[in-house]
Amino acid sequence: MNIPEHLAIIMDGNGRWAEKRNLPRSAGHLEGGKAAVRIIRACLSRGIRYLTLYCFSIENWKRPKEEIDYLMGLFSSRIRAEIPRAMKEGIRILHLGRREGLSEDVLNAIDEAVSMTKNNSRLYLQLAINYSGLDEIVRAAGKASVHSSALSGEELLHFVDNPDVPPPDFIVRSSGEKRLSGFLLLQSSYAELGFYDKLWPEWDEMMIDTIIDDFSSRERRFGGI
Repeated sequence: MNIPEHLAIIMDGNGRWAEKRNLPRSAGHLEGGKAAVRIIRACLSRGIRYLTLYCFSIENWKRPKEEIDYLMGLFSSRIRAEIPRAMKEGIRILHLGRREGLSEDVLNAIDEAVSMTKNNSRLYLQLAINYSGLDEIVRAAGKASVHSSALSGEELLHFVDNPDVPPPDFIVRSSGEKRLSGFLLLQSSYAELGFYDKLWPEWDEMMIDTIIDDFSSRERRFGGI
């Protein structure tokens, strides 16, 4: 069985899940957080080394303030609550995205998780919060320009937010939408793509088995024959 070393997930469909049940969108986000825990657990048990979760894009700031405030509070509380589990299970938590614009409470939660789990290595968990692939490229180019005025795309990868994390092998999205929404634009050159109809709160551990089966069926050539 060919298992992706790095799985990246666009978590989509929380709001639609709630609307189908005549619940507030916040209920969908709460259930989405529970789904994330299930998927992290499944990745651990199946030997996936790197997992990136697209939690909140820069474009998501366009949403209603009430929803944004709820999400930011959820990020802070969920990240802090998961630190003991991360320490027990050997999960290293990393942040992916722009710090500017995030509240002090969210940044403190992220920094606490990153610091406390820095020596863990069983699973590297990147949380993409306040993230845009284009913004990451612009910021990477800015850092790179200090060192050289001419860099290849491969060299630019040394200046992304977490350069030690390898590019994703498989980028998947829930809810049936078929687009990347600016996710990992620089790193995704040769990533396989998968789109699944289940809304994010409905994802369980068996979805990871489906994803692994799908990935195993792909033939990756990386530009070769």
